[in-house]
Amino acid sequence: MKTHVKALVVGGGAVGTGIAYHLAKAGWEVMLLERDELTSGSTWHAAGLLPLFNMGYATSHIHDYSVRFYKTLEAETGLNAGFAVVGNLRMAQTGARMDEYRLYSSTAETVGIEHEFLTPAQIRERWPLVRTEDLKGALFHPGDGYINPADVTQAMAKGARQRGVEIVRKVQAQGYRWTGAEWVVTCCRMEERGGNLVPSDDVFEIRAEHVVTATGNHAQRTARLLGIKIPAIPVEHQYIVTEPDPALVEWRRAGNPEHPVLRDADAKWYVREERGGWILGPYERNAPARFLYDVPESFRADLFPLDLERIEEEYMSMIHRIPSSETVGLKDDFNGPICYTPDGNPLVGPAPGLRNMWLAEGFSFGITAAGGTGHYLAQMMVEGEAEIDMASLDPRRYGDWMTTEYAARKNEECYEHVFVLHHPDEEREACRPLRTAPCYDRVKARGAQFGQVNGWERPNYYAPQGFDDHAARSFRRGGWWQYAEAEARAVRETAGLIDATAFTKHRVAGQGATAFLDWFTTNRLPAVGRINLTYALTATGTTRTEYTIVRLAEHEYYLVSAGAWTAYDADYLRKCAADRQADFGYVEVQDVTTQWGVFALAGPNSRAILNDLVRDAEPATVLGNKRFPWLSMRNIELGMCPVRAIRVAYTGELGWELHHPIEMQNYLFDRILAAGEPHGMKLVGARAQNWLRQEKSYRAFGTELGRDATPLEGGLDRFVDLTKDFLGKEAMLAKGIRSRCVTLLIDGPNDADPWGREALFHDGARVGRLTSGGWSVAFGRQIGMGYVRPDLSAVGTRLKVRIMGDLWDAEVVEDSPYDPQNARIRQDG
Repeated sequence: MKTHVKALVVGGGAVGTGIAYHLAKAGWEVMLLERDELTSGSTWHAAGLLPLFNMGYATSHIHDYSVRFYKTLEAETGLNAGFAVVGNLRMAQTGARMDEYRLYSSTAETVGIEHEFLTPAQIRERWPLVRTEDLKGALFHPGDGYINPADVTQAMAKGARQRGVEIVRKVQAQGYRWTGAEWVVTCCRMEERGGNLVPSDDVFEIRAEHVVTATGNHAQRTARLLGIKIPAIPVEHQYIVTEPDPALVEWRRAGNPEHPVLRDADAKWYVREERGGWILGPYERNAPARFLYDVPESFRADLFPLDLERIEEEYMSMIHRIPSSETVGLKDDFNGPICYTPDGNPLVGPAPGLRNMWLAEGFSFGITAAGGTGHYLAQMMVEGEAEIDMASLDPRRYGDWMTTEYAARKNEECYEHVFVLHHPDEEREACRPLRTAPCYDRVKARGAQFGQVNGWERPNYYAPQGFDDHAARSFRRGGWWQYAEAEARAVRETAGLIDATAFTKHRVAGQGATAFLDWFTTNRLPAVGRINLTYALTATGTTRTEYTIVRLAEHEYYLVSAGAWTAYDADYLRKCAADRQADFGYVEVQDVTTQWGVFALAGPNSRAILNDLVRDAEPATVLGNKRFPWLSMRNIELGMCPVRAIRVAYTGELGWELHHPIEMQNYLFDRILAAGEPHGMKLVGARAQNWLRQEKSYRAFGTELGRDATPLEGGLDRFVDLTKDFLGKEAMLAKGIRSRCVTLLIDGPNDADPWGREALFHDGARVGRLTSGGWSVAFGRQIGMGYVRPDLSAVGTRLKVRIMGDLWDAEVVEDSPYDPQNARIRQDG
């Protein structure tokens, strides 16, 4: 057995073997450890379904790769993976469900996933055993189906061995130690004792430059060994297998094809054929989380007791949908653990705070994701980044505020929501409120309807008391739309106050801070008291983070970035600073997010409002252009509250960000509210702000900005200083311009706006996709931002965008179509 390898994969389920295969394919020397037998975790009892349907862009790519990859395994390895390409029929009982499918359709188009829509009559004609009179239609994926989980895992394992991977069974990782250059993994052989699998006294070490954990149900043990948090906790999932259905047996005996995997999303179940009978897999309410801290030694390839009462509603709905199943008995049942995460996306990427440690945990659809995860994670490890933006799966999207209790309750909610309508304006309720700014109760009393960002409660919009946010959600214009429109109009016409406390804030200081930040970011550093917008790149030249940098002193900086990415930004900052300490000197990176509250005040009346509050020897001149120009910072006093005021506005209007000691937030909120009332100020939420920033073509990290495009492709040339050296510069230039970020005005439907996941077309061919979308109060039209082929990025280019299934006219417009000269944001007073 090898004792030193380039990469060590810990975990021998479908995900682990998929990673080992692809790392070896990339040319790395790889070893895989499995504590028991391959597939002995959740892989062995998985139903083996391969659903391509997913509302996420990165996950859709992962699933699509897997389905295509699995079809090649037999030719390579000689092993049949048991792939039954029967298709997947996702039925809809409501118009809202069909709208969900129409929105998904655009994501599928951007990825290139084959799909079609069927009417109830077409379903009935193809599969007469399915009751259709209460259906609105269905989405059909002809290219997927189901696979044998054990067979596909063994096929990937054989392919990995053929490429030189050593797979060692009955060995458990007991400890991890980083030497500064490699990982020393303490291992022990496992032995049988009374039916349990326990560590033996045979202990040894394996050294590896990189380690990947794919430990499935054992993720909490892995987290403890690594000293980190991993919010991957299993939830019970049960499915039942029926005796043969005579009607189905007769259907197949007549020479008819196998039914596709059937999904009645509104009834919350999937069904597929199994040896003349049916497998029913429900996603019911009240499925409990398990193994919050450890998997018992006695639990190996085991199951939990079945709870038929919990799935009675789903079982009866299967009988309704497939009437012939009513008389068949139950043949077998399974109730096993399947890992989830709070948002349903797996954790794929670097472990927070650790070097060369990679996580592949929390897979609720592990069979579907295994091949694609191996492919894209291998790209990240070998090449530095994947060809798609994997940030939505990054393990660092959760911070240290996340607890075991939080993960367990959110994972239970996520399981229950597998088939719940996934509105783009969806906000789930479990574990809320948790992280709240001091003004939470005040804005809630004034009608704030909250969303959750990185655990923070953030107002999405404001509505009258008694308004039902849940009922207001829609794939079209929900009941909230009128309130967001009024808020956006107020910012353009009077003033709006936005709670932006969730912004990520870091203090970077020390003798090496200036040299480090100059190398770390693309733009020139601002002078003391000034600010700049800038970008940190990946080593491969794509956009890693967007920062507003405020220079407080010669070697002290205040960095503001997106609120959803606090731990993600902190980890990258600290690692890069530590890597270059020998070159630049000491750099201190301090996360000060929870020390500072933030209000963003914007609109033509914002200066007048602040003038009523500012305390200064010459109050009339404090906020004028001479003393407080655009893109500068001043320490001012608003009543009794000291404020770090930054003259910048994400809405494109005259405005300030008011960073204040968080313990004084309620005092400041009350003062601003009183001063703003005579000036027509409204409280404004994130949805209106999102519309407004698109009118100014302000890119957002996580949508326009990500690890799959460079700042130059994003149209951010003015924030890239090519006269200096910075991280990722040469790689950025080598990539060239593969696509361009553009702003579009759209003549769309009168009841729906784009959400930012729609496909763009030119002369009938798909040429790009939207990354953001909404409504423009300035132009009275839909607006969107996205990426297109460079030759189609010129102002005036006419494109088509698919919204709710139909193609609508769209025109590329100049950047910052609203106030392109920035006259309003620069106005003096």
